[in-house]
Amino acid sequence: MAFVTQHQIQKFRKDGFLVLEHFFTAEECDSMRNQIQRIIAEMEVPPHCRTEFSTKEEEQLQAQGSSDYFLTSGDKIRFFFEKGVLDERGNFLIPKEKSVSKIGHALHAYDPVFKQITHSSKVQELGRKLGLERPVVVQSMYIFKQPGIGGEVTPHQDATFLHTEPLGRILGFWVALEDATRENGCLWFIPGSHTSGITRRMVRAASGTSTCVEFVGSEPAYDNSQFIPLPISQGGLILIHGEVVHKSELNSSESSRHAFTFHVMEAKDTSWSKENWLQPTPELPFPSLYT
Repeated sequence: MAFVTQHQIQKFRKDGFLVLEHFFTAEECDSMRNQIQRIIAEMEVPPHCRTEFSTKEEEQLQAQGSSDYFLTSGDKIRFFFEKGVLDERGNFLIPKEKSVSKIGHALHAYDPVFKQITHSSKVQELGRKLGLERPVVVQSMYIFKQPGIGGEVTPHQDATFLHTEPLGRILGFWVALEDATRENGCLWFIPGSHTSGITRRMVRAASGTSTCVEFVGSEPAYDNSQFIPLPISQGGLILIHGEVVHKSELNSSESSRHAFTFHVMEAKDTSWSKENWLQPTPELPFPSLYT
């Protein structure tokens, strides 16, 4: 793995993201991909779980919001599906391993392979280089970006979903488990877009409302020409500032774009919003990144 330089850290502060090619080895990537296949092989689709994951706002509210399954997934390993892969009864219309959109949100806590990667010495060393004093892991996801159907992720800021006081305390680690290309849906960023706060928040709705979450504020119309693509090889790591604007396009290729991603909060002098969908639980308080 490449040693992270001060110059790279300055670049991260300026752009709001940083690409570190070949941070993880091919063996580490294979171990994660193999482990997720084992998890899928054992997957039982809960009958109530007709949860289609989508990032178009109304659908997101309706599908994620009406689903308690999503809201209580912060301390569990749960399955979220692409659109149109299950019939009304929750039976698969395509092979199940091709149907999953993502698995979240506690792989880092309950799966030995993902736990080891999340807390690997090189991740901890990177945290220290970035000056994190009390980083805690708040969530993790395995994202499949299935060939042909892996949906677009519209422009967003992670702090919309993971809000802190003050802002600037959330950091995403995005690991390419397969090559991410423009064809199969690599990430796109607006450099320097992490310096003007956030315009939209997803919050827990008052109990008794039909959706469990709602949006406050709105996402501005971003200028598409400002986004730059970040293709990256297997094993590469992209560091993502909680307020940088990023997106990914539909995967129109014939190859998947698996990624493992986790978010860290600097817990020192920071409060986690009680309105965030994701809340630490007695079973799973946010674990320290440093071991």
